[in-house]
Amino acid sequence: MTLSVAVIGTGAIGMDLVNKIQRSPLLHCGLLAGRNKDSAGFELAARLGCPTSAGGIDAVLASPTPFDVVFDATNAMSHVRHWALLRPLGTLLIDLTPSHLGKMIVPTVTGTGALTERNVSLISCGGQASIPILHALSRHFRINDIEVVATVASNILGRATRINIDEYVDTTQRALSAFTGVANTKAILNISPAAPPAMFRVTIFAGIPGVTKEQITPVLAEAVEAVRGFSAGYSLTALNVSEGRVSISLEVVASSKVMPEYAGNLDLINSAAILVAEQYASYRNKTEGANGHAD
Repeated sequence: MTLSVAVIGTGAIGMDLVNKIQRSPLLHCGLLAGRNKDSAGFELAARLGCPTSAGGIDAVLASPTPFDVVFDATNAMSHVRHWALLRPLGTLLIDLTPSHLGKMIVPTVTGTGALTERNVSLISCGGQASIPILHALSRHFRINDIEVVATVASNILGRATRINIDEYVDTTQRALSAFTGVANTKAILNISPAAPPAMFRVTIFAGIPGVTKEQITPVLAEAVEAVRGFSAGYSLTALNVSEGRVSISLEVVASSKVMPEYAGNLDLINSAAILVAEQYASYRNKTEGANGHAD
């Protein structure tokens, strides 16, 4: 059984989500909804055979049968309203905005533990890049403080991201603390106007007393490999350890048919979102099959 899926938001995130959904054996794109009828996202969805509507959330609600999964790729303020409207329907709402309303999800850390939730938060691109590393380190070493600096190309950031920068910082810092137990955290989003566009890079600075490079290296290697299981362009590019201060550099190269390589920030969070939806589809298939309700 494939799950019926809708995407709200026709920007770069929405476009890539539709493309990834169409390639999934467990998901069926039933609708791409937005407000701008001239959006390039609508053109792409139409070419891929996904129905479209400029009716936004109202188009999602108008479906005769509620969608199994809805991806929200709008903004943090709109997500609050979308959740209030979709909550009574039993739909799984996957939040790609930094609203932090739902249960925070990082696939390689939380696994399938949130499959019974109905609103899950993908936190932010910086969170998805850094938390797998920092969570792994926190399981082996005492971390005193954390700073995460994410650099993204300005021409890949849409209006929604730009108006949600404060929410990005707040939600990412909350997640860093929640997944590591470290109270002193700081998140910075650097929007680069460089030409050619900057690749998506994340630098982690952490205070870890007494640690050596030799101790950290295998922990990082395992964490990186786990993320690469669903986001092949994720890589560790540098590691420095000196007198209890650790700096870790990461890069994500997008492997998307509809976005440039430097859009690794979007490719990573979208790949995580698709993985969550596919895990939910597998869970539904197993439970409904066991109860004799599978198609």
